[in-house]
Amino acid sequence: MTGTAAAYPTPLAAAAAHLRQHLHRRWLAQPFGRAPRVVTLGDVDVPAAADPDRCDATVHLTAATVLIGPIGSAAGRACGHCLAIRWQRLRTRSQRDALEVGGQTTAVGPWPQLTTYHLDAAWELHRASHTSPPPPPPPSWDRHSTPLPRISQLDLASLRVRTYPVLAEPCCPSCTRQRPDTPDPLVLAHHPRPKPRPDAYRLSAPDGYPLPAAALVNPVCGVLGAGTALTITSPTTAPVTGSVFIRGYGGLLDVSWSGQSSGYDASRSLAYLEGLERYAGTHRRRNVTPVIAAYADLGPDALHPDRCGRHPDEVYDTDPILRRFDPQRPIPWVWGQNLHTGKPVLVPRRLCFYSSPAAGDTFVLSSSSGCATGSCREEAALFGLLELIERDAFLLAWYGNLTLPRIDLDTCPPVVRALVDRAELQGYRLYAFDNRIDLDVPVVTSLAVRHDGGPGLLSFAAAAHVDPQQAVTGALAEALTYIPHQPATVRRRRAELERMADDYTLVRRLPDHSALFGLPRMAVHAGSYLNDRGALPIEQVFAGYRTPGTPDLRDDLRRVLDLLSARGLEAIMVDQTTPEQEAIGLRSVCTVVPGLLPIDFGWIRQRAPHLPRLRTAPAVAGLVDAELTDADLRLVPHPFP
Repeated sequence: MTGTAAAYPTPLAAAAAHLRQHLHRRWLAQPFGRAPRVVTLGDVDVPAAADPDRCDATVHLTAATVLIGPIGSAAGRACGHCLAIRWQRLRTRSQRDALEVGGQTTAVGPWPQLTTYHLDAAWELHRASHTSPPPPPPPSWDRHSTPLPRISQLDLASLRVRTYPVLAEPCCPSCTRQRPDTPDPLVLAHHPRPKPRPDAYRLSAPDGYPLPAAALVNPVCGVLGAGTALTITSPTTAPVTGSVFIRGYGGLLDVSWSGQSSGYDASRSLAYLEGLERYAGTHRRRNVTPVIAAYADLGPDALHPDRCGRHPDEVYDTDPILRRFDPQRPIPWVWGQNLHTGKPVLVPRRLCFYSSPAAGDTFVLSSSSGCATGSCREEAALFGLLELIERDAFLLAWYGNLTLPRIDLDTCPPVVRALVDRAELQGYRLYAFDNRIDLDVPVVTSLAVRHDGGPGLLSFAAAAHVDPQQAVTGALAEALTYIPHQPATVRRRRAELERMADDYTLVRRLPDHSALFGLPRMAVHAGSYLNDRGALPIEQVFAGYRTPGTPDLRDDLRRVLDLLSARGLEAIMVDQTTPEQEAIGLRSVCTVVPGLLPIDFGWIRQRAPHLPRLRTAPAVAGLVDAELTDADLRLVPHPFP
């Protein structure tokens, strides 16, 4: 740095001082409210400790914009530190890495160069933003975002002004108070959870929540990301997708979320709900300190992670990320509840907040499996348990090389026929299989098979539900979300996938599993699904099953819990709900059932093949004559998407 810039620690600092002097001078000539307080954004990492200056700031200078606000409202307060945290989360991978983990950067000169036009525009925007009453919100805002605090952005290149709502950051070190984690005595409601209809299992429709869409997704301070994308060329669904970078134990992870329905409005609501679920599950979003302790010091109130499966010793010896669980090593724990007894249980944070970084606690690489959202804990817990049962059943059938009953889709409701027809238009035939093993919960695995045998040949999916027809519909609808992309994925990655087919250790990431079975040569490993056998009417397949059909959702949850208990399995629930979700009537939970087969991605990281349940459950269910041996297993990477 040369010249006058050498007196300032960062390139933005000189411009900030210039802007601060100008605004203060204008304010002295025309005082109203508090004097403008100017800070910079994007030159240093946002502090993790309380910062009174940043908290009270009303003007934030970046390399390309001036942000005015947050301007408070009756709907809640967001401080300047809240804004800084949310703004930095939306930066690019290179920007975030430079700010958060990069070494000392070198300034090449002061930036931005603020002209008189910039200074006057910033003042006028600040003055207009602080008028009483404040200017009305943009007409594009949804009504649930209208009462929220707002940020106005001045683009320094064009002088264009845009205004966005901002939600308070629940872990802001400047405006929230940290508290220790404690057991929550409220496990399940003692009052009824009435359903809209006996055959409805969601207490509210996805579009029934007051979602503040403009605050959830915007390029300055969106909770879930900078924007969404509509895939208008999709031939099977109307997808709405979004993503955001989340920092975890492996660096920045691109966490995506989506909604897949037959219309874009419905898909957008589903996408926001899934985005909030991802937001809740990656990190704890309350200013709560975990319990830091060694398992050996905790006693019977703690869940030993090995009960959920561990990797063979050679995996820990060769995998650079995984580390053996040590009962003498302190790790973070969070409080959950045993859903059968109501007793509090300490759960390793790694098992329920799957991107939380902590030194030495990557004894497994957990995922969103078992995480679910609903209008209450009971609803969220029910769907979280159904997801765990679905994946357990899928893995039992896959690795156990079981032959499952095929369902005649012509005997299913008209909505299923529509899904089948839509797949046929894309050159795929849909199959559905009764994937129940030893738990009498309808689990359906679907398989889309490309007619001409070309790339993208096979695409698997699955769903579980207490209603068999909804399980079939869910599994087929899930398959429809994948088949438009499978052929192109295989063509793009053909050489890489061929190497994986020769060496399974190269299957390392979640997308590798489903993409691998787009290779036509992998069909030989799916023979138990592809062999020619008759299909049975859905009524016959589920003839012995009685759909609960009760008016109280708690009864549906109790039934699933009773089925688990009958197999010696216990369910644990950890509440992940964020303040943003709670404000709109949502609850997110993570359910954990030690003993069920866990889903893993990456061939060398599979726990399921090493757990006793894989060999015993098919025999308990009467699907095979004796416990499976290693020779009976299909030791090929699972195709779960």
